[in-house]
Amino acid sequence: MLKFINKLFGGSKSEKDVKKLLPVIDQIGTIYNSFQTLSHDELRAKSFRLREKIQEHVADISQQIKSLREEAETTVDIHVKSTMYKSIDELVKEKDKQLEEVLLQILPEAFAIVKDASRRFKENTQLRSTATELDRVLAVKKDYVTIEGDESIFNNTWTAGGGQVTWNMVHYDVQLIGGYNLHEGKISEMATGEGKTLVSTLPAYLNGLAGEGVHIVTVNDYLAKRDSEWNGTLFEWLGLTVDCIDKHQPNSAERRNAYLADITYGTNNEFGFDYLRDNMVHNPEEMVQRKLHFAMVDEVDSVLIDDARTPLIISGPVPKGDDQEFHLLKPRIEKLVEVQRKVVNAFLLEAKKLINEGNDDKEGGGLALLRAHRGLPKNTATIKYLSEVGIRQVLQKTENYYLADQQKNMPKVDKELYFTIDEKNNQVDLTGQGIALLTGTAEDPNFFVMPDIAVGLSEIEKSGMPAE
Repeated sequence: MLKFINKLFGGSKSEKDVKKLLPVIDQIGTIYNSFQTLSHDELRAKSFRLREKIQEHVADISQQIKSLREEAETTVDIHVKSTMYKSIDELVKEKDKQLEEVLLQILPEAFAIVKDASRRFKENTQLRSTATELDRVLAVKKDYVTIEGDESIFNNTWTAGGGQVTWNMVHYDVQLIGGYNLHEGKISEMATGEGKTLVSTLPAYLNGLAGEGVHIVTVNDYLAKRDSEWNGTLFEWLGLTVDCIDKHQPNSAERRNAYLADITYGTNNEFGFDYLRDNMVHNPEEMVQRKLHFAMVDEVDSVLIDDARTPLIISGPVPKGDDQEFHLLKPRIEKLVEVQRKVVNAFLLEAKKLINEGNDDKEGGGLALLRAHRGLPKNTATIKYLSEVGIRQVLQKTENYYLADQQKNMPKVDKELYFTIDEKNNQVDLTGQGIALLTGTAEDPNFFVMPDIAVGLSEIEKSGMPAE
């Protein structure tokens, strides 16, 4: 019945979100197919044409900013200068909006270019094309790039993270969906092995074309260096520059140049400390970072929550306003906890009833008691009941059964709850019901639920679209 009602009213939020993107994915696929007959030179040239299209779109406002900045630098009156710089800040914000517009326009073609470049690296041990100035610079420093006359040769095998890698990946449609949502500033949750690193190449390339800088933030320096080397070759072949700040000393010329690259990898600590140091300099020439433009965070929960450290926090009063996250999210969490409390109390009553009747096994009172405990282990009524003779033994016996065989049967316990609390690991996890409760009203248009990679492909294939 629930499935019927779900279909009747348009399905889950995930299905609705994916359905909106299917036309874009279809467009990317069509463009990608048209690239199959292009030569390597013709595909690479598309990067330069997209760069030109972006610059043409913002040419007028860029000229206004340049002229106003030159005028401000020669102005003596401090009040006039301040007013002019405020105008420049407003123009920069408007330019960013225009960049967003044009990047959205070229997104299908840009994603198709990255996907086809990936295919070419997968299908060829070497890619020969007319050498560019960047190719010649790379050939001096990189062993996977060589120059023969007017041609550059890129090998599809190179060193990344201290080991040899051979490029063997091409983007699936679900990964295109993930890339689209990363470009929009949303979180794309993907399980290990579903190609998160490959997904990042799509929005990184698209935003790198703007020439304003892309930061890819990782949890440790090994991943920063490995990913910059792993994906860097793909970007470099397409004409973008790549660097990693963790390879260079702070406040050095090399680190400044790393920030000038189209795509810059680094750890959140290094990005954060560079930001703090830049805010303590006496003149702009001492800064290493340029204007912050676009960033992606790998393992966002670890970077922004688990690994947050006090030295990276800038303290100061924050005015209470309409956009405070705490006040925006508090009603949802209160609603979630209240629903969970009712469910836990119901399971506790069921557990007492069944156990009193002698049914304390893993499918009866024991299961109900385990659900009550995993739902709210600090619930006063549950704690009191567990203090009775023999009740905690029932809980432990049931828990041991469901934890056995790598917790294979634990989903059966948790599916009736909205979230589970694991006190041993200090961990709280939303269940499917919890996610549905928080997203069912769709009050947050920026929340995107990524489909499982296998399910996503299945649904796309049902729609008649090509899925690689």
